[in-house]
Amino acid sequence: MVQTIQARNISLYELEEKFGLQLVTNADFFTEWTNDLPSLNDAENFSLERVKTNYLNLTQRRPMSEEAVKMVVLSPLLDLAGFYQQPFEIETEKSTDVSAEDESIILKGNMDVLVIQKRLWVLVIESKSTIFDVMTALPQALAYMLDTHNLKLPTFGLLANGREFVFLKLVQQEKPKYARSYALSIERDAELQQVLSVLKRISQLILL
Repeated sequence: MVQTIQARNISLYELEEKFGLQLVTNADFFTEWTNDLPSLNDAENFSLERVKTNYLNLTQRRPMSEEAVKMVVLSPLLDLAGFYQQPFEIETEKSTDVSAEDESIILKGNMDVLVIQKRLWVLVIESKSTIFDVMTALPQALAYMLDTHNLKLPTFGLLANGREFVFLKLVQQEKPKYARSYALSIERDAELQQVLSVLKRISQLILL
């Protein structure tokens, strides 16, 4: 029987129970975010410093909306990684809502989804409170990735809230298994460079 995934309200527990999804902690399962990463040239490093400066300047005034995250941080990264060039195609999914309870106050936010070649899912979460950790988007990202029914090739994900980035890898052979990177921060030295290098590495892999 075909199971329907409603990404908006899904929880990680439900994905584990209904689809047999398993977290893999063996580092050898997800080497794409650490090994054989492309080096960056001076122009790319300069552009990343500009992105970081813009981010720090804007966040001094107010928390960034998901639209600001996309314009200021994510869009330059996708551009530098080559995803706006042929043969890549980018699709958008409908925005979904996220919510969390913080001391009896219900906090609401938005999450936008981009899909690249049906192999890379990018989820951008609005963060108006630190309660919306970047990992808030993990269940929704995995639900979207599972719904591609790609049984032969791994799919990848990127969770981003402007400040932090987490990469995902999902393999659906036999039982679905996934792994995640640790959170890379725009505020820590060299980690934004690693984000771009990983994106460039994934761009190479999804064209194979």
